[in-house]
Amino acid sequence: MDGAHKLTLGIDIGGTGLKAAVVDEDARMLTDRVRVATPIGAPPAKFVEVLAGLVAPLGAFDRVAVGFPGVVRNGRVLTAANLGNDTWIGFDLAQALEASLAKPVRIANDADLQGLAVIAGKGVEMVITLGTGFGTGLYLDGRLAPHLEIAHHPFRHGETYDQQLGNVARKEIGGSRWNKRVEKAIGNMRRLTNFDHLFIGGGNAKKIDFALAPDVTVISNEAGMEGGVALWRH
Repeated sequence: MDGAHKLTLGIDIGGTGLKAAVVDEDARMLTDRVRVATPIGAPPAKFVEVLAGLVAPLGAFDRVAVGFPGVVRNGRVLTAANLGNDTWIGFDLAQALEASLAKPVRIANDADLQGLAVIAGKGVEMVITLGTGFGTGLYLDGRLAPHLEIAHHPFRHGETYDQQLGNVARKEIGGSRWNKRVEKAIGNMRRLTNFDHLFIGGGNAKKIDFALAPDVTVISNEAGMEGGVALWRH
């Protein structure tokens, strides 16, 4: 199969769910999305086992792209704050998945990957994800910048963006207060990056109830898997 027609298995490792689908070179989903609950607290080897079982019914693919909730460099995990097991640190996830799935694997932060599916490739573009935590990705003229863990920087009252904007906080404080925090966070990101366009993804993006500026767009949660094709173009 030539490079223009390779099929990509997109895997999205989320704080609540593991999701996967096969997409074509135009990022069109060729299979239904499959999902299982994330085994929070399990060691990395268990995640690899669960992922192999999850994708088994999806059929043929040529390569794998994984969105991971933390910092990954050269396939190796540097941070995994929301997965509840310190043995992730230093784990070579790309190598483990290549051994399990017998296909080449590329891995990026999940927010970074989601952005690759939606950016226009012009100017400074940013993505934030609102889910279990607060994810970010930054791009210049279509090129992915080094990942910044803004999620773990101070935001309000001595707490981080993750602590103040994650799903636990949203449930504790209610939608109205959470939305005010999201609005403040968008303003902070605007001042920090002077983005030309901001994209908001993640499972809680649909819970935003205030008017967004013309340079801010809510994106589909499927982008986490569709961005996997773009990861193979970089």
